[in-house]
Amino acid sequence: MAVRSEDGEARFSSNDLEILNEILRALAKLDSAPDQERMLNTVATFLGLPAHANVRSGNGALSPSPITSNQESLFSEDRSISPKQFMFEKQPKTDIEKVACLAYYLTHYREIPHFKTLDISKLNTEAAQVKFANAAVAVDNATKRNFLALASKGMKQLSALGEQYVLALPDREKARGIMENARPRRRTKRTSQQRNQDYE
Repeated sequence: MAVRSEDGEARFSSNDLEILNEILRALAKLDSAPDQERMLNTVATFLGLPAHANVRSGNGALSPSPITSNQESLFSEDRSISPKQFMFEKQPKTDIEKVACLAYYLTHYREIPHFKTLDISKLNTEAAQVKFANAAVAVDNATKRNFLALASKGMKQLSALGEQYVLALPDREKARGIMENARPRRRTKRTSQQRNQDYE
C-alpha cells in the first residue's frame, strides 16, 4: 500500500510497484488510448470505484475530467521545463539513468507514454547530452533493470520503478533506497530441525 511521508510525498512498496507494472503490461496489450480508458473504467465500475474518465469538450476533443477535492495530482512539476534543464536537474550518471530520465520526460512532458529507441536518441540530442555509444543497448539495459517495460508493437514505456527512481533523483541515497525496496526478498531455507523447534 502507498503511504505518505512527512513531506506528503507518496511512497510505494515493492508489492505496489509489482502490481502497477502488471496492470501497465496488461493495458499495453490494447491498441489505443480509448480502449485502455474503457478498460480502466470497466474495472473501476466492477470494483465499485468512481471512474475518472476523460470527458469530451464542445469541440469533440478529449479533455481531462475535473479533479475533485479528494484527488491529488501525482505530478505537479512545471511542465514548461526544457529537456536540457530537466536532465541538468536530475543529473543522471549512467546510460541507464539517462534512458530512464528521458523516458520520464517523454511520458510526462511530451505526452508520449509509448516510445522507440529512436525517440530516446532524438530527445537525448535535444537535451544536449553526450551521445549514447549504443542507444539500443542502453534502452535494453534499462529494460533489464526494470526502469522500462514492454509496450505494444515493440515499443517501450516507463515502468513504475523507473518513475519512482527518476522522481527521487538527484537524491542518490533516496534513489538507492527505492531500488533496494524493489528487490524481491529471498526466503531463507529452514532445516527440519529449525521448523521442529518453532513448534516446541
